[in-house]
Amino acid sequence: MMYDVCIIGSGAGGAPIAYELSNAGFNVVVLEKGKDYKEEDFSKDELAVSRRSMFTPLLKEEQHVINNRADDGTVTRYVGSEVDWNFWNGSMVGGSSNLMSGYFHRMKPNDFKLKSVYGEIDGANVVDWPISYEDLEPYYDKVEKVVGVSGNISKHKFAEPRSTPNFPHAKLEENGVTKWFDLACTNLGFESFATPRAVLPHAALGRNGCYYSNFCGSYGCSSGAKGSARAALLQKCKAEIITEAFVYKLDSDESKITTAYYYDNNMFTHAISAKIFVVAAQAIESARLLLNSKNMYFPKGIANNSGEVGRNLIFSAGGSGQGRFKFENLSEQQQKELMQPGLFFNRSLQTWYDYEESSKKYKGGTIDFLFEHANIVSRASREFYNDEGDIIWGEELQKKMHKTLTTSRVLSFEVFNDWLPTDECFVSVDDEVKDKFHMPVGAINLWGHKHDVKVGEHLAKKAVQVLKEMGAEEISYNISSAPPPNLVAGGCRFGENPKTSVLDKNCKTHELENLYVTDASFMPTGGSVPYTWTIYANSFRVADKIIASLNKIKY
Repeated sequence: MMYDVCIIGSGAGGAPIAYELSNAGFNVVVLEKGKDYKEEDFSKDELAVSRRSMFTPLLKEEQHVINNRADDGTVTRYVGSEVDWNFWNGSMVGGSSNLMSGYFHRMKPNDFKLKSVYGEIDGANVVDWPISYEDLEPYYDKVEKVVGVSGNISKHKFAEPRSTPNFPHAKLEENGVTKWFDLACTNLGFESFATPRAVLPHAALGRNGCYYSNFCGSYGCSSGAKGSARAALLQKCKAEIITEAFVYKLDSDESKITTAYYYDNNMFTHAISAKIFVVAAQAIESARLLLNSKNMYFPKGIANNSGEVGRNLIFSAGGSGQGRFKFENLSEQQQKELMQPGLFFNRSLQTWYDYEESSKKYKGGTIDFLFEHANIVSRASREFYNDEGDIIWGEELQKKMHKTLTTSRVLSFEVFNDWLPTDECFVSVDDEVKDKFHMPVGAINLWGHKHDVKVGEHLAKKAVQVLKEMGAEEISYNISSAPPPNLVAGGCRFGENPKTSVLDKNCKTHELENLYVTDASFMPTGGSVPYTWTIYANSFRVADKIIASLNKIKY
């Protein structure tokens, strides 16, 4: 059977293509390595999520190799299964969008022209995007309406231009401590605003509203309120979705992909033919698939005669921090506000999205504030030691846990700034380690530019000022070049020059006329926000281009 479109991967990069193309009448198949879960399959089982691999592959069957480069140039090789280190983010229909917290910020106009606005940085491969904010803005707006984004637009220095005056859904219910935060920011001269979320505050779009369990990050949403690719798009489209289908190779002639080969759960192999193929398997795995798909026309891997596939891998730079509020320092009313269950702490700062230091202009970033995760396993495990550092148990541990969990609460912050693309951070395939499908695993070659840490430190110190002004204690933060596995992009950057990019501005490979890559791989730089909204928006944009292309074939 010949499909119009074959999509490999069903997350934020693939689902909009499936949604738009299948609902437009095209014959679409989606090949997804993971299983299909519904709302009723998601629970708040802390052990399943934090102690077991419920939504990611078993490392003894599938893993990564990590080559970690130190500042002195030495490289240490880690085999994922031996050190329990991997970059899996969610293997299921809808991908890791099922497990996101749904913090949705648009990129800013200057994010699309990093090199032009802020200049070159030594040791970094910074480039401008081949499209502008204005090109993507209508699709940011589309995501708000189709996927569902809640919030409240407030004016601040770096608020991006919009074609509509506000979000289509009201902001989520907030904890009373947000009032303390807003007052502290006013006192400091900082501009706080409600964090936009891909979470519905009420029943809409055929989905339920939020239940306010406060189990967003790392957990599937049992209400359907979270705007995952599964709940918002795939459950509302006509695409055929084949689950537990691991695509191990693409084949091509000189100018077109001809076949996608996949293994089913019983290790039987199948072949899919289509007019157009879309790869959206997550940045690391998409590069790995292309690199493993060698033939006589592409001896270094599909679409890789330029040698650019896998290069310029990026993550989100920054880090996190926290402070604790204790009952003994609070009024009775403040104690009640602090311990309100479920309600979100949705506050962000972008006051330093760019800033000047020593007469030099720097690209800064975003700080999101949130309560510590409701997962009791991680919260309780912090209490295993007394003030002297000795491990405790029994009644002493019980009393310490009870006091900490009932008379104090932690407010956290997350810093997002650009991870600069470099020659030292890239995806390759390992020569020795293979997965259960007998394919070379992805090798993640890691190195972070020192500039990233410098910017992250600047932002973290601003967040600490807010926590101090609010009266928090035990304040700490950590900014490093350690990459967050759930915020990965690059590897197949788009651009005008086929010698320095894999994709054209519409995310079609330069070297093959029917192959697109639409997950975060296309991003040459990541901006200073989480990626998911931009991935969604770009995928909707590319869907329009593919529809136009198929209509030409049709007629």
